[in-house]
Amino acid sequence: MRFRIEQRPEPSAPMRIAAPLVAAVLTLAVGSIFFASLGHDPLLTLYAFFVEPLNSMNGLSEWLLKASPLILIACGLAVGFRANVWNIGAEGQFTMGAVAASGVGLFWPNPESALLLPLMFVAGMGAGMAWAAIPAFLRARMNTNEILVTLMMTYIATLFLSYLVHGPWRDPAGFNYPQTALLPAAAMFGSFDPAYRLNPSIFVTIVAVFLMWLFTDRSFLGYKMSVSGAAPLAARYAGFRESSAVWIGLLAGGAAAGVAGMAEAAGPLGQLSPQISPGYGFAAIIVAFIGRLNAFGIVLGGLLMSLLFLGGEGVQMTLGLPSALTRIFQGILLFFLLAADFFIFYRVRLVRPARDAHALDMAR
Repeated sequence: MRFRIEQRPEPSAPMRIAAPLVAAVLTLAVGSIFFASLGHDPLLTLYAFFVEPLNSMNGLSEWLLKASPLILIACGLAVGFRANVWNIGAEGQFTMGAVAASGVGLFWPNPESALLLPLMFVAGMGAGMAWAAIPAFLRARMNTNEILVTLMMTYIATLFLSYLVHGPWRDPAGFNYPQTALLPAAAMFGSFDPAYRLNPSIFVTIVAVFLMWLFTDRSFLGYKMSVSGAAPLAARYAGFRESSAVWIGLLAGGAAAGVAGMAEAAGPLGQLSPQISPGYGFAAIIVAFIGRLNAFGIVLGGLLMSLLFLGGEGVQMTLGLPSALTRIFQGILLFFLLAADFFIFYRVRLVRPARDAHALDMAR
């Protein structure tokens, strides 16, 4: 007895929409079992993880604050993913965007200039794009694997940040902590309310969601990118070069990640340190797939993923559970999402040798 994997002739459209919800429910079920195995009441722990963080204005503010970079990065990544351009290095592009923007904020001759924040925005976006242009060039000219190149460049960016904050950019008045000096006030996004950390950088994310929807759903170039991913031969026959999709996909992802890094440095952090990101660049990949590479789906996916970050911090403080729990939930969610996609596009059939042999004899 053996099994055979067959591609479904027509994948179910309703199931494609429902798959993220199914994956989320299964993640909650596995999480309950996991909490019970650790000796915690599953219902109380899930309540502390997913409901309690949203019971206050501060919790809602933090929820949106964490969702903003996730959604922004995922919007940029989704442009490339639609064309089968796999940018896995958004974390590195995020880091380089934060480094470049902070460099402008720290060393610009006039720290009170009204142009400081716009210059940081341009520097962050440019650095993210420049970092993504390296794998784009290697893929377009030398046919390298952009998954490996972007991933390896993430570690280079992380080590570069570590070198800066431990060395030349270390704050001399920072009690030997590996961090830069605080950015000047003109280089910071002022919060809406002094009691909360939510700031106007969230409007950048809202604009990015709209631009992504406009590009992917209402532009001819976005349509060609989608065709390039779904049917590469047809796109090539229609005259759309693969290298164009590679450049557009990677630069869009790099720009979004760089801007997210700038917003994080100029927003809640206010300075550079080795831990400027809790893994936003990697989590945004999951957000893009939860949202089905659709702009408005990505918003829902980003809100869900930010709740995982927020809930992980909450149960760490209230129940003493490890912070790695957030990554476990992210991994379980991605696993079930990919498994649901597998069964939507493929089916597993039991192959009976005797019956097949009989059918072969009858055919003869």
